[in-house]
Amino acid sequence: MAASQLQIFRMNSVPTAQASSIRWLLLVAGLVLCVSGCSDDERDVYVTATPAATATPSSSATAAAPTVTEPPATATSSPTATATATEPVPTATATETEVVATATPLVGPLLGGETTVFDDTRNAFGQPARNLPLDQRTDFFVGNSFFNRNWVTAPSSNTGLDGLGPVFNARSCSACHFRDGRGRPPVEEGEDALSLLLRLSVPGMDSTGGPLGDAAYGGQLGPQSVLGVPAEGRLSIEYEEMPGQFADGTPYSLRAPTYVVEDLAFGPLDPEIMTSPRVGPFLIGLGLLEAVPEETILALADPEDADGDGISGSPNYVWDVRLGASALGRFGWKANQPTVEQQNAGAFLGDIGLTTSLFPEEDCPDVQSECRAAPNGGAPELDDDKLAFVTFYSTLLAVPARRDFDDPIARRGEVVFDDIGCASCHLPRLETGDHRFSELADQVIHPYTDLLLHDMGPGLADGRPDFLASGNEWRTAPLWGIGLVETVNRHTLFLHDGRARDLTEAILWHGGEAGASAEAFRQLPVADRDALIVFLESL
Repeated sequence: MAASQLQIFRMNSVPTAQASSIRWLLLVAGLVLCVSGCSDDERDVYVTATPAATATPSSSATAAAPTVTEPPATATSSPTATATATEPVPTATATETEVVATATPLVGPLLGGETTVFDDTRNAFGQPARNLPLDQRTDFFVGNSFFNRNWVTAPSSNTGLDGLGPVFNARSCSACHFRDGRGRPPVEEGEDALSLLLRLSVPGMDSTGGPLGDAAYGGQLGPQSVLGVPAEGRLSIEYEEMPGQFADGTPYSLRAPTYVVEDLAFGPLDPEIMTSPRVGPFLIGLGLLEAVPEETILALADPEDADGDGISGSPNYVWDVRLGASALGRFGWKANQPTVEQQNAGAFLGDIGLTTSLFPEEDCPDVQSECRAAPNGGAPELDDDKLAFVTFYSTLLAVPARRDFDDPIARRGEVVFDDIGCASCHLPRLETGDHRFSELADQVIHPYTDLLLHDMGPGLADGRPDFLASGNEWRTAPLWGIGLVETVNRHTLFLHDGRARDLTEAILWHGGEAGASAEAFRQLPVADRDALIVFLESL
């Protein structure tokens, strides 16, 4: 890592008194930047960032987080809470005890280990890791200011904050990841697909082994553009209802999307075009997932299904720009990015149109002459310092604590989750190893993912390869925080393109390797189905 980045992340080279002054100046600067690009609630976060007498973060919802100990991996009894005077230890009911007696080890509240925050408000996804020292939090909130920044067209008097486009999906990171949460497809007639993007490619691979973009439209549809540059096209979605019923006769309906690209500015798409619609996922816990050792992930892989359990997770190996070599993919819907930094840099270019040192070229194909001639905001438009701040911020976003973990219905659902095979891919427990940020190292975490690719069947297939990921494969999506999406983002639209209108529909869409689990869910009595959903909502 460059020395300048280390100074941004840690600022250890600055004497204590001087560092304190610089941090206060940065906090004020970040707040000023946020004024034009943040909502009122997001600006409120800066108020809570004011240094206090203690370095222990408190929840925005409570005066202090309860002290909780994590149950050991081999435990067969319920998680035990070591509570403060105001947090009595929960007492198991007879029903609860009966459920626990048949349970695999239960997961307590500390989904993110010592980084976990106790916040179940609309700001639950936007908090710094609980164990992040107070003197590092200014960097976090400055990164937040750039994350929420509405970038402007170049040239601008806001030097260093311009360079939007020339074609783009959104003007800020938070437009796709509102409150650091989950995007969605359009829900109103005529609504733009703001937080849903459309990846494009044609058969073949680029020089790094990744997808090969369309000759006229590049690797991602740009539905918006700066003045004087044509937007590439407009995405619309049509849905067809697919009725079905559970084994007990209860009806349900799934909606199958069809994506239509209209108003194409540079002629038709390639006849062999492959498309992949994707919503912005929530951003919590990214640094913890980056800290899981590669050998741990590879040990979970079983690409040939040698054990015959029907699950054959595979790693994706992708191009790491900083390394100049292939590396394990961890991030993105198809695990097509190796690090949080590269994931951020790719999104800045593809979604906002900002170049970085990792991706210094605009995505302007030869036929788009206006795009190629448009002024830029510098070379690169987002300098390494700003990218480092945003990476620090997104790496240290905390995972909210599990709620109602001692509820007997949630515990029953947790047992059902394991019994029908969901935990085979949505792995409840991982451990982190070393990480450049010590707060993320050596943590027991519960992300409910194996970070591997799995064949999800033809119903969810996009038919578009991404490095080693086939058109049927998707990375196991982490489930921590999924029960707070409705609170934070005011919707319950799930899966990679938001087609599922609730968690029940999301489960029923599973096919391929997960098809047996989906069918087992369909066969469950209503009480067990409901319990499983209650469990997921507790995460």
